[in-house]
Amino acid sequence: MVDSRNPGRAFSREYLLQELWGYDYDSFDRTVDTHITRLRKKMGPLGEKIMTVWGVGYRFVV
Repeated sequence: MVDSRNPGRAFSREYLLQELWGYDYDSFDRTVDTHITRLRKKMGPLGEKIMTVWGVGYRFVV
């Protein structure tokens, strides 16, 4: 699960789909990208803390 027990860990799109939405997309993993973009905007300046890890997924940097 995405939580404070995993500081600095990058989570793959597939992992986020499975853990947060409870299902697996085979070819629509860009759904996560859309949600991350919206989340970044809603978080304002804190949205910059969600880092894209190329080839892996996303990481929240404290």
